Amino acid sequence: MIHGVKGGLLAAVSLALVGCAATGGEAKSAGDKPAAAEKPVKFNKDPYPSTYRPYGGRPTAVRGVTIFDGEGGRIDNGTLLFVNGKVEAIGGADTAIPADFDVIDGSGKFVTPGVIDIHSHLGDYPSPSVEAHSDGNEATSPTTPEVWSEHSVWPQDPGFSRALANGGVTALQVLPGSANLMGGRSITLKNVPSRTVQGMKFPDAPYGLKMACGENPKRVYGGKGRAPSTRMGNFAVNRATWQKAAAYKKKMDDGKAVDRDLAMETLAGVLAGEILVHNHCYRADEMALVIDMSKEFGYKVSTFHHAVESYKIADILAKEGICSAMWADWWGFKMEAYDSVNENIPLVYKAGACTIVHSDDANQIQRLNQEAAKARAAGRRMGIDVSDEQAWTWLSYNPAKALGIGDKTGSLKPGKMADVVLWNGNPFSAYTRPEKVWIDGALMFDAFDPKRRPVSDFELGQPGEGDVK
Repeated sequence: MIHGVKGGLLAAVSLALVGCAATGGEAKSAGDKPAAAEKPVKFNKDPYPSTYRPYGGRPTAVRGVTIFDGEGGRIDNGTLLFVNGKVEAIGGADTAIPADFDVIDGSGKFVTPGVIDIHSHLGDYPSPSVEAHSDGNEATSPTTPEVWSEHSVWPQDPGFSRALANGGVTALQVLPGSANLMGGRSITLKNVPSRTVQGMKFPDAPYGLKMACGENPKRVYGGKGRAPSTRMGNFAVNRATWQKAAAYKKKMDDGKAVDRDLAMETLAGVLAGEILVHNHCYRADEMALVIDMSKEFGYKVSTFHHAVESYKIADILAKEGICSAMWADWWGFKMEAYDSVNENIPLVYKAGACTIVHSDDANQIQRLNQEAAKARAAGRRMGIDVSDEQAWTWLSYNPAKALGIGDKTGSLKPGKMADVVLWNGNPFSAYTRPEKVWIDGALMFDAFDPKRRPVSDFELGQPGEGDVK
């Protein structure tokens, strides 16, 4: 979004730029030997590596719970074991619990994988929401793939702990805003307290490229009297930029010398399939055009975000393997958001397309379970029966897949990260809250333990803030 108006396999992919051999000057005569070739120039592919290390955890068993495994499976009266930061076992009441495990009786409660928000601006538009904190849109050029959202993330944003405690959010993607056609790189974070953004950075998660369709870029730049000012201008600028990126990548692939270009490095990373495209796009016709453009230049869209008209082309999205990250019922705040239906999410699900519920908002990230519940209810009213356990795929496994981390988190499978939420009731109830939240098996939030309620350093000492009595 343009903040205040609703409208992603390498850490700094530079593709090891290779300089061509240089003679170091012309030979003085035909008999002179040329100077030795210079060594190939290689730029650091990960200049800002993750320094994340899991917090310490205890071997833990939660038994007697209803488990949604995140991939559509359900176990009643189930047992979950995790140790050393990983899921150890998942099963029924007869699952053996080692003697050295802490045992939590979850009778009447529910366990799920942690919620993953694929579309957030926490840290880039932190609280308090003031102009000095507005760091999500580099609105100085319609294409800015050279900027990285992580360089704006403020780890002290109180929104991180709110999302953890109130919404069970264990991971999130922080994106640039949508003022630009190409807004820059996104970053996937573990939702843990840290002094630095590198300390939150999800290990080995692919970067994303935030792109935007429609009204926002043409309004921002048309308002400045420059291109693009129309939707056809949007596509023209995009195509010209992709053409330049393709030529840049070909030179690198051919081992030719290039002047380092940070913007082109990002786009070359997309063309190499190493950076994932997350495209803000509302209208069905524009999503279809973007798919055609992606085929023209040889990249793939991971996810269309907001996507209020995905229901119109859900079969195409399913065929292309493109996810839709959607709101339950936000619509009508501008013309391209007008033609939505509350059944958008279940209709996309019914068509067999990858379905995701996202927030794009510092408050809604705290209630994504309820947003999924609203969408599920809308589907049921029109005869689309979506089970609770299937609906949870919208909140954990599908966003994990779309972010390129589905092999690590997003579902409760042995060997995967123990990113776990214990809810005090059915998580699709408006009355249910997280009781405990673990990230990599470390207890990060406990509703009954004031010492396990993270508070931003920024809040400490502020009147009325950070009070954990």
